[in-house]
Amino acid sequence: MAVKLRLKRMGAKQKPFYRIVAADSRFPRDGRFIESVGTYDPVKGAEKVTLDEEKILNWLNNGAQPTDTVRNILSHAGIMTKYTNNKNKKN
Repeated sequence: MAVKLRLKRMGAKQKPFYRIVAADSRFPRDGRFIESVGTYDPVKGAEKVTLDEEKILNWLNNGAQPTDTVRNILSHAGIMTKYTNNKNKKN
C-alpha cells in the first residue's frame, strides 16, 4: 500500500479549506483516508496551518510520501528538516 500525505478539500465553493491526511494513493482525493494529521486554510490572512507533528513524523518514518504542496507546508513549519535530521542520525 503506497501511503501519501496529501490535501483533502473541504469547504464551500470559492472558500476552500483543506485537511492534511494520510491516504492510500489509489483512493480519490476527497475519498477514504487513513488518518487526519492537520489542516490548512488558505483563505485566512496568514494562511492558517495546524499540524500534529508527532503523527506526521511517524507517517514519514513509516514511508509515507508527501505531495509537493504538503511538502512545502511541512518545510515552512520545520518538520521536514527534523525528519531529515533524524533520518541522517540513524544512518
